[in-house]
Amino acid sequence: MIRHVVLFSARDPAEIDMLQAALSRLAEIPEARRLEVGLNLKRDRLSAEIDLVVYGEFDDLSALERFKAHAIYAETIAIVRPRREIRIAVDFESTS
Repeated sequence: MIRHVVLFSARDPAEIDMLQAALSRLAEIPEARRLEVGLNLKRDRLSAEIDLVVYGEFDDLSALERFKAHAIYAETIAIVRPRREIRIAVDFESTS
């Protein structure tokens, strides 16, 4: 299984709720075994600049690539990309 984690910060804090709603649409893409979007609780002072976290699980790298090729992904990115300041993404393989 592939775990996909993306961290975002908003250019305008007033848009965080709208960005969260837009990113939540990604859960509609069937290739995602699991997809969650949450607000950073900002309990760690070293990561307070991050506003939103996207966490996804995929069967394999091919499923993740199909997810990224989906029309909903493209629509979401068109909304989020111009409104984000930071984007950090990591993918890792998990056996559990």
